[in-house]
Amino acid sequence: MTTQRVHPVDEVLPLRQLFTFGLQHVLVMYAGAVAVPLILGSAMGLTSAQVVLLINANLLTSGVATLIQTLGFWKFGARLPLIQGCSFIALAPMIMIGKEFGLSQIFGAVIAAGFLTIALAPVFSRLLRFFPPVVIGSLITIIGISLMPAAAIWLGGGNPDSPDFGRPANLLLGLATVSVTLVIYAKFSGFIGNLSVLIGLFVGSLIAAACGMTHFNRVSEAAWFELSAPMAFGAPEFSLVPILIMTLAMLVIMAETTGNCLAIGKLVGKPTTQQTLGNAFRADGLSTMLGGLFNSFPYNAFTQNTGLIALSSIKSRFVVAAAGAIMVLMGLFPKLGALIAAVPTPVLGGCAIVMFGMTTVAGIQELSRVQFEGTRNAIIIAVSVSVGVLPMSFPALFEHVGPTLKLVLDSGIFLGAITAILLNVLLNKQKPSTDAVGASTAELAD
Repeated sequence: MTTQRVHPVDEVLPLRQLFTFGLQHVLVMYAGAVAVPLILGSAMGLTSAQVVLLINANLLTSGVATLIQTLGFWKFGARLPLIQGCSFIALAPMIMIGKEFGLSQIFGAVIAAGFLTIALAPVFSRLLRFFPPVVIGSLITIIGISLMPAAAIWLGGGNPDSPDFGRPANLLLGLATVSVTLVIYAKFSGFIGNLSVLIGLFVGSLIAAACGMTHFNRVSEAAWFELSAPMAFGAPEFSLVPILIMTLAMLVIMAETTGNCLAIGKLVGKPTTQQTLGNAFRADGLSTMLGGLFNSFPYNAFTQNTGLIALSSIKSRFVVAAAGAIMVLMGLFPKLGALIAAVPTPVLGGCAIVMFGMTTVAGIQELSRVQFEGTRNAIIIAVSVSVGVLPMSFPALFEHVGPTLKLVLDSGIFLGAITAILLNVLLNKQKPSTDAVGASTAELAD
């Protein structure tokens, strides 16, 4: 009698590996996770205590959102290694709503938009048939390329407005981190090799500490335990215009979630079906509703961690679930969050160069399987990738368009996906018989 082998996505690793690989994911996404509450708090003129409350609430709900997405229950959660964090797509709309209507309207709009996302999930998931390999490959490539500005900002020091940004010490620290990561990855295999990013982050932080480039003052100042109460800024308020603005942002987030699910699905070898997408959207919606209730914001999968999966070859969703549990602890125990926050941004930038590049490579590998002879796939890829990187390559390009349209145009992933889909339909003019990963559309679950 033979036993069926467990898919790598569903493999439960030993506790030590779950923790270390999960911690690696948290360190990679931490800087991006706290950026949204920091920027929003500054734009709204909140006190430092209120901003700390937003950060702790964000970490707690990011962890819960990750657990929902990875472990799943009923029709919620893609059950893929997708780590969740506050979406940058919703940042500008939230600032717009906050300045015009107030903070309570932000949370009300977030809750309502989350509910509408759950309602729209079955409809939006049916669009999967418009994602053949030429679209998926273009989309994953765009994701990888569009992440590079974040790597550059981290490498320079994290704040482009700082006079110290881009100083040689920051660049050398990032280079040392890249070197350590590559040496570990090349010289070791198995458990140690898979931890190359974590070891690179650790060694880079030690170098920074020895050179006086990192400080642990916030660790001593942070509280040992703090629980963010729901509706700490007052009861959420609901108005039509803020809800419509936030719902538009969630539609863009759903498009990015589609790209992330397809990218992760290809990396881990698990087909992304219509049911998978629907469950992912519902998880995004539920997490967003919880975020609005617990002083946080809309959620989607963090693209930064796609490259880490490609680099480490660790495909287990339970590793990312462990990362979610760590984030919950960080939200409950601010000293732990402050310790992780002490990792210098140039160190993160060094590791990001490797990881984000691996995401781009995954897109190129997918494009290498696309048939070019006798098709118009080459021009589809050329135009969609070019359009997708426009917002990243020159952000001021869409500065004079209206705020609603700018919300859409600022997302390179959304632009690239729409361009690739439309060009594929118009130029190839063939009815798709298979979905993005080769499964028949007739076989996709409702």
